[in-house]
Amino acid sequence: MKSIKDIDKKYIMNTYNRYDLEIVEGMGVNAYDVEGKEYIDLSAGIGVNSLGFCEMGWVASVTAQLCKLNHVSNLFYSQPDALLAKSLCERTGYEKVFFANSGAEANEGAIKLARKYSFDKYGEGRAKIITLVNSFHGRTMATLTATGQDVFHNYFFPFVEGFDYVEAGNLKAIEDLVAKGGVCAIMMELVQGEGGVIPLDKDFVNGVRKICVENDVLLIVDEVQTGVGRTGKFLAQEHFGIKADITTLAKGLGGGLPIGAVLAAAKCSDTLGFGMHGTTFGGNPIVCAGANYVLARIDEDFLYEAKQKGEYLQEKLAEIDGIEQVSGLGLMIGFKVKDYTSSDFVKEGIKRGLIMLTAKQKVRLLPPLTITYNEIDKALTIIKSMV
Repeated sequence: MKSIKDIDKKYIMNTYNRYDLEIVEGMGVNAYDVEGKEYIDLSAGIGVNSLGFCEMGWVASVTAQLCKLNHVSNLFYSQPDALLAKSLCERTGYEKVFFANSGAEANEGAIKLARKYSFDKYGEGRAKIITLVNSFHGRTMATLTATGQDVFHNYFFPFVEGFDYVEAGNLKAIEDLVAKGGVCAIMMELVQGEGGVIPLDKDFVNGVRKICVENDVLLIVDEVQTGVGRTGKFLAQEHFGIKADITTLAKGLGGGLPIGAVLAAAKCSDTLGFGMHGTTFGGNPIVCAGANYVLARIDEDFLYEAKQKGEYLQEKLAEIDGIEQVSGLGLMIGFKVKDYTSSDFVKEGIKRGLIMLTAKQKVRLLPPLTITYNEIDKALTIIKSMV
């Protein structure tokens, strides 16, 4: 029989530049390859495995639901998604939620919600959405267009109309675009993850919020990567002292299963009516059972520990000779390594039993929120040996 790598290369479209590693199982922060070699995983499936691999309480919750009801159409009521919606809204102060299957789908829903809100109130011609240069919002046609990176804007012409891009920090440019009219929303990540793990300036964020309030422009905050405890707060917005009109979640919410969520404040929570939006798999009972367990685990003590671990990891990284430009919030961290490209550093890490990510020129760390200090120290020892 051919190896899994050979089968993969023959039958799966070559859209991923895979590393030379086949992971067959995992537990907690540790992954294991076909030969049983152990790896410390500081990627968490790009922020998805918020509780690590196969956390037993999460597995039990998902398994129990799997044995009870695997799927039901959204034409009917089911318990797991209703309870998840209640928990999310009560936790965040939002009025209602729409469940999708990914971050890109959640952002698509947010775009539709913002445009419908503006259409209902002001009519046609007010549908433009401002996003930030260096942002990343997904790979569907609309979210790819919303992504403010030229590298993604190729091949797939024509792109969706109605998006303008502004450099992060340029409040004047946003004011000028809004003053021209036609803007229904401003969409941004508070930490630009794929763009290099770069937190936005707090004054800029609050300035954008003020512009939105004064002009009835909806603020959409993409918390696909930053949400559900990743930054040491349940929502990254809490660090900035704001609340968006629309917030999108995904990744860590499901704990390892695909989910997306669009949280809507009261002013726009009833904007989308029957038949205006939908999805077959959104709110799936098994996925929502896992997400309900994740939310139950991530209490205030859990968040405080994640924040402290993130600060500890950033401090220790900054002390290592050869590492520079350490940035991030909580357990969402980026850094540059002298004399290494980010890709080469990650490849070397895999050879030494450490799984990391890249974000442009930076190495990116998104470890499970459950990582221990001992596991952090083990990872730091490997990193030190590489620099």
